[in-house]
Amino acid sequence: MSSSYLPATTETIAQALEAKDPSEAISILYRVLDDPSSSPEALRMKEQAITNLSDLLRQESRAEDLRSLLTQLRPFFSLIPKAKTAKIVRGIIDSVAKIPGTSDLQITLCKEMVQWTRAEKRTFLRQRVEARLAALLMENKEYAEALTLLTGLVKEVRRLDDKLLLVDIDLLESKLHFSLRNLPKAKAALTAARTAANAIYVPPAQQGAIDLQSGILHAEEKDYKTAYSYFFEAFESFNALEDPKAVYSLKYMLLCKIMVSQADDVAGIISSKAGLQYVGPDLDAMKAVADAHSKRSLRLFEIALRDYKAQLEEDPIVHRHLSSLYDTLLEQNLCRLIEPFSRVEIAHIAELIELPIDNVERKLSQMILDKKFAGTLDQGAGCLVIFDDPKSDAIYPATLETISNIGKVVDSLYVRSAKIMA
Repeated sequence: MSSSYLPATTETIAQALEAKDPSEAISILYRVLDDPSSSPEALRMKEQAITNLSDLLRQESRAEDLRSLLTQLRPFFSLIPKAKTAKIVRGIIDSVAKIPGTSDLQITLCKEMVQWTRAEKRTFLRQRVEARLAALLMENKEYAEALTLLTGLVKEVRRLDDKLLLVDIDLLESKLHFSLRNLPKAKAALTAARTAANAIYVPPAQQGAIDLQSGILHAEEKDYKTAYSYFFEAFESFNALEDPKAVYSLKYMLLCKIMVSQADDVAGIISSKAGLQYVGPDLDAMKAVADAHSKRSLRLFEIALRDYKAQLEEDPIVHRHLSSLYDTLLEQNLCRLIEPFSRVEIAHIAELIELPIDNVERKLSQMILDKKFAGTLDQGAGCLVIFDDPKSDAIYPATLETISNIGKVVDSLYVRSAKIMA
């Protein structure tokens, strides 16, 4: 950055835009910001310079320079309205967020800005930066700190009745409680977000986020049909905005179809006009799972989990439901295979189901303990012994029914005798 300043004029901004080298353009824009003039026109040009400079620094992945720019601009913020200050601060934080691998820097930057906004008594901006900080802490799995921050923020924003920010915070609180596996509180926070959203106009992106979270919570309760409808609403909102979250909504829609045993519909959804726009690893992963489910093949299921580990196992929502689906599929297959036998080698079952012996033995022992079938494992001989289903003796239910009826007769006689005695 040069020590001499350049006047904050349209010509200087144009000169920066025409510069062939990004570093030269950045240098010009820094010099424009050094212009001591505080006339309305100069301030307007500086705002334009800040926008262009933050875009260039983002393109060059210079996150630390964006952080120092925010510190450097603090005297300038005292010359412009608070609403414009908020817009610039949030714009620079967004620019840092678009640079990969900067989550720790974003947290530090937000904490610095919270301290500055407290000192400057800029409540409106502080609340939004704190909400952003809570979201970053949640992504970083620092749940305790994020929850503490959100709890205080919710009370403050409710008192001010800032509905739009309240929707954001309640939605964030719902996601946080869901991450902590506290489903009742996650549902309560989402209901609060919906209530606040009904009172105001909510941007489509925010409405899509609410629908997406609603779908996730319904899927967690195994209500996959309702979850599908919410994911579809979210997909339509994100698709219209060309938001990258659209592919996740579509992925969860396909997951719901698989979970309700409608895996045959998956190929049709992917090949639809909307689905073709998002063809990629995420949809390929769900298609592979759907094929495995249709064919009731555990081997294909395991191949899909191995080939698409990033899309299936590393997505906590998909992984949780697919684990349940895999267990169900494994149990169904094992029950079908052992049905003809009274005694069978575990190695033979493992060979038929195309899975390692240890996995099969572990699952069989679990099924016996869960009383999915009557049997025992003879580990010395490496065999599974299946018992015939014990026939229930009809005399016991009949005896219990007789005793129950006698009890009713005695109670009735007692009431009558009490009336006579009275």
